[in-house]
Amino acid sequence: MEITVGMFLLLFALAFVCEFIDSSLGMGYGTIMSPLLIILGFEPLIVIPAILLSQAFGGFTAAVFHHQFENASFKPGSRDLKIVMIISGFGFVATVAAALLALHIPKVVLKTYIGVLVLVMGGILLSNRTFRFSWKKMIGVGILSAFNKGMTGGGFGPVVTSGQIIAGQKHKGAIAATTLAEAPICTVAFLTYMVGLVAKDTETPILSIRFCELAARMFSADLFRWELVLALILGSVFVAPFGAFTTRVIRTKRLTIILGVLVTILGLWTLWKTWM
Repeated sequence: MEITVGMFLLLFALAFVCEFIDSSLGMGYGTIMSPLLIILGFEPLIVIPAILLSQAFGGFTAAVFHHQFENASFKPGSRDLKIVMIISGFGFVATVAAALLALHIPKVVLKTYIGVLVLVMGGILLSNRTFRFSWKKMIGVGILSAFNKGMTGGGFGPVVTSGQIIAGQKHKGAIAATTLAEAPICTVAFLTYMVGLVAKDTETPILSIRFCELAARMFSADLFRWELVLALILGSVFVAPFGAFTTRVIRTKRLTIILGVLVTILGLWTLWKTWM
């Protein structure tokens, strides 16, 4: 699909809006952007790496502003940074393991599982139940979210954000931690995805390919649409301070209701897309 100046500006605007939702509420970028780009005519194999890379840039930038606006503290030794490290650490390992496992499980089962899980978490948030914080709960959230990411490529933001809150983390800190944790996970997923696409299209063992040749194939026009990626990255990065500032000014009680409604909608949307 040819990207004109008008289409470039539209893509920028879509990324801007979706990243604003994601950086201010901790979820929604990939869930919304993926079907929108496919509707616009882009191939799924082009859409997925573009979303992963742009979300990595947008997430890291938003996390910087979350820290500056004191929604969370990412200083060395802080609890928020430890949470990010736990979620990211399990994400690196579990994403690969879960992806291998997903080859033997029907996709409809996985998507139904994600939809039901997110829907339940939305209900818990709307019930306004409170829990005491514990590191065991954070490890559980890390494993569960990484499992979802590796199995389906989605279900990360709603599970991580709502899971942290249910486990006793503060609302604004949960949003900020999710935003930062998603950046390295998306980066690893992007590189894994691109290397996998190259390996799929060549008979030469991937470890025997020269590095320069591998990089050239990864970023060739057949696999990497730089205009699409650039538009999404610019939109995601430029909106970062606005999303983080919105998180700062929203009251906690109102934030709980918004998150609960959004998580519930995403759960219902996932189930509807799976079975309709």
